[in-house]
Amino acid sequence: MLECCSSKKGKSLKHDCPANGEEYKQVPYPTVLSHLKKPWRINLSDQTYFFCDDPNCEVVYFGEDDTLINKDQLRTKVGIKETSIDALICYCFDVSRADALSDPSAKAFVTEQTKKHNCACAHRNPSGRCCLKDFPA
Repeated sequence: MLECCSSKKGKSLKHDCPANGEEYKQVPYPTVLSHLKKPWRINLSDQTYFFCDDPNCEVVYFGEDDTLINKDQLRTKVGIKETSIDALICYCFDVSRADALSDPSAKAFVTEQTKKHNCACAHRNPSGRCCLKDFPA
């Protein structure tokens, strides 16, 4: 499996979200860039960024210096922050919450493709991590 989906635990930096005070994990800088609307218009500094997965918080990314990047600054809808049944949970293979609930083969397909290293979670998923944990139980 790719690093994003492996069970190996590396050192993960964490930081408190300035908006809700909860602690969140680091997200790769290229992931942040790839989800921004017109990133050249946003003054991002060279620092570590973090992903806030709280559905009740408008912040998606924040920097070590407490720079905030909100949902409305992204070109991608962040499924974990959306209440719609049509919200994406797998960005590599376009699987929505509704797809996962109505068709068990969706998760099986994603699992198989992940094992074959055919996913790109580190860039496509706004969290920069594997989507398999986001599938409904």
